[in-house]
Amino acid sequence: MQEAIMLFFLNIANPFLDTFANIASIVGEQTFVIAVIIYIYWNHDKKKGFTLFSSILFAVLSMGILKAVVRSPRPFQVLESIDGKRLETATGYSFPSGHTTTGAAFYTSLALAFRKRNFSIFCAIMMTLVGLSRLYLGVHWPIDVFAGLLLGILISFFAKQKLDSLYDQGEKRNRFALVFGLIMFASGLVMSILLNTHSIDAVAFTDLMKILALGAGGYLGFVFEEKKVDFSPQASRKLQIGRYLVGLIGVLVIMGAKVIIPESIDAIGGFVRYTLVGLWATGLFPFIGRSLRLFSGSR
Repeated sequence: MQEAIMLFFLNIANPFLDTFANIASIVGEQTFVIAVIIYIYWNHDKKKGFTLFSSILFAVLSMGILKAVVRSPRPFQVLESIDGKRLETATGYSFPSGHTTTGAAFYTSLALAFRKRNFSIFCAIMMTLVGLSRLYLGVHWPIDVFAGLLLGILISFFAKQKLDSLYDQGEKRNRFALVFGLIMFASGLVMSILLNTHSIDAVAFTDLMKILALGAGGYLGFVFEEKKVDFSPQASRKLQIGRYLVGLIGVLVIMGAKVIIPESIDAIGGFVRYTLVGLWATGLFPFIGRSLRLFSGSR
């Protein structure tokens, strides 16, 4: 059954669908998702930004653990007829689909955050397209995509109310973010060292290490921002666009810093980069941006 579905997508392949599938895959990838979350956090609503970040983090963390445990091969590694496309995004094992989990959690969380019927329909279409694109590209089995959709949607639904409530309890939220951030930081650091010494399976644990690092930086940044900045998202549209572009460039520069990291410490360098991305997005950039008059305090 699964093989028949994969062959169906192989048989309908054409240049137009190749392009369409690549675009659909991109809107479920980390760079796109981060770019949207930071816009909401910096310019619209900090609470929504926190809830979006946390919901997606819990979903992809669960996904990363499942990948490391199950270790299922991808279709193009099993079926000779499937070459696989966009292979640079096919890191880690196959089950569940990381793009689909991310897309499902992201678009479900967006729909729950804004609660508009037409927007919710749009979000449902987008998460479906992300999943279908991974089948078309030959990098995931149908069961991977189904599991990713289920995981992302369920975790986002269950987490929404609890995260909103947690955010409104300032001290409790900060304790949670600090403790969880430190746990993820320690776990990710140990994992990066083990990866760097080739003591654990790189395919199983590299993506999980990056998720832990990003989550650690993000949560520790939330605590830092609350204590040292406490910015208000409200500002003129011109200022909002300016701070978004400056901050986004910072994210892209940090993510691109891998080109200057020696191969000998690649895994540890990856941990540092992803930790800095999270820390920059939620804490460091608002702190620096306040000095540059890109942000103002809410108090």
